[in-house]
Amino acid sequence: MPVIGSPVVRDGLYTRNEEAMRTLLARLTAEAAGVREGGGPEAVARHRARKKLTARERTVRLVDPGSAILEIGLFTAHGMYGEFGGAPSAGTVVVVGTVEGRQVVIVANDATVKAGAWFPITCKKNLRAQEIAMENRLPIIYLVDSAGVFLPLQSELFPDKEHFGRIFRNNAIISAMGIPQIAAVMGPCVAGGAYLPVMCDETFIVEGHGSLFLAGSHLVKAAIGEEIGNEALGGAAVHSEISGVTDFRMKSDEECLAAIRRMVGRFGQKSTAPFDRIAPAPPAFSPSELYGIIPADRTKPFDTYQVLARLLDRSELDEYKAGYGKTLITGYARIAGWSVGIVANQRSTVKTARGEMQVGGVIYSDSADKAARFIMDCNQKRIPLVFFQDVTGFMVGSRAEHGGIIKDGAKMVNAVANSVVPKFTFVIGNSYGAGNYAMCGKAYDPRLIMAWPTAQIAVMGGRQASETILAIKLGAAERAGVALTDEVRMSTLREIQSRYEAELDPLFAAARLWVDDIIDPLATRDVIDRGITLASHNPDSPLFNPGIMQV
Repeated sequence: MPVIGSPVVRDGLYTRNEEAMRTLLARLTAEAAGVREGGGPEAVARHRARKKLTARERTVRLVDPGSAILEIGLFTAHGMYGEFGGAPSAGTVVVVGTVEGRQVVIVANDATVKAGAWFPITCKKNLRAQEIAMENRLPIIYLVDSAGVFLPLQSELFPDKEHFGRIFRNNAIISAMGIPQIAAVMGPCVAGGAYLPVMCDETFIVEGHGSLFLAGSHLVKAAIGEEIGNEALGGAAVHSEISGVTDFRMKSDEECLAAIRRMVGRFGQKSTAPFDRIAPAPPAFSPSELYGIIPADRTKPFDTYQVLARLLDRSELDEYKAGYGKTLITGYARIAGWSVGIVANQRSTVKTARGEMQVGGVIYSDSADKAARFIMDCNQKRIPLVFFQDVTGFMVGSRAEHGGIIKDGAKMVNAVANSVVPKFTFVIGNSYGAGNYAMCGKAYDPRLIMAWPTAQIAVMGGRQASETILAIKLGAAERAGVALTDEVRMSTLREIQSRYEAELDPLFAAARLWVDDIIDPLATRDVIDRGITLASHNPDSPLFNPGIMQV
């Protein structure tokens, strides 16, 4: 196969880029460390004083020793709910891990964060975990320790389709799909949330800590006048010996987790989807050079071929329509031994009224047409797709419109939407407007979607958006007969730019689960390897059984 890429020049620009990337990664590492503290040292100390493991400790004890975990939504709720003291990681830890050699999804409530209460984004995170389990036919384990819905925000997570009730609906659907579900009641499990463990296939409960009831003792007294303690109302003894709600009674967190591991170890192995894989090979160029290739200045060009050369096995790419539609790179390659189809934006020079400028991967009609055809070919050949986004959108202007850019863009979006092979998306730079959609953004069901620290996701770039919003404000002022000074205009523009730039931060996207995580670029190959491994657990996909209905 043809080898792409070339050695980098380690000049001053390379050094500045590398330093900028390391600065971004250092910031993320510091933010992640804070998130992993949960509700903070005092809350963790109180939790451990009750002889309980934290959510992250439970997760580590559950997975196979030394095995790698893939965390989903570490930065969920980052910067959100400040008026309530915040909700680090949305008060829930979600990981894909290996238990007794089997890939599983683990959802663990973090009781150090508002007693494990559910915020609106917590609901979205749990639904994402269930989605991953359903798409990949993975067993799911719930480690329950939650006081229930965060009441001040109940209207934002109770009655709608994608709210709390959807989780119980998914419990029922997952069981009907034959996917094992295990729940461990390791703390309170209150009100509607009590249905979750009971709708699983097996339910464990820990003595002295676990409790399960539709209404706690205070509400029972208020509702019917009965005075009773929570343990007598719905503790381990009640549900193991009287109600029969739970299946296994455990003396401690440790005993419970060990029993779950034994249970998972008894699962029968299923057939896997036949995605092609050979022995993995490293890229011909060092992946660490990615740090110096991605520019610190977003207006500066970089060559996506150089990026791919540090991600693909042996840096080999059989490029599809190499001379056509050059703002998109499409081709066949291998990553970690897996056969994959690559769709990647290539930066281009665009002529504007302001002169020539470098932009991240504008999609032209020919590029869209090429990508649509390539995506369909990969579906025919059962080859997973990997998208690398650095896209400012589809080309605009009279020439593009007269050439049918909307038609060709719709063709590409259609191909992405109807693709049934596993899709994986990495936002490495810009991700603006319809370009986000065409390059398999979150709305198009990538199995995993990850951002690099250099990612920006928005309807349009910061400068364009700020100038557009300013023009609207100025027009409104003019119609009202208000004359604005140049100083006021500039002040208004700076204010708009500041707010918009904050929303372009990848942490803003990760907080809202627009991406599953922000990763070090050096982790990209491992994420793809893990993702296709997970996807291969679903041989019942319509890819291999045309006509099968998917939930």
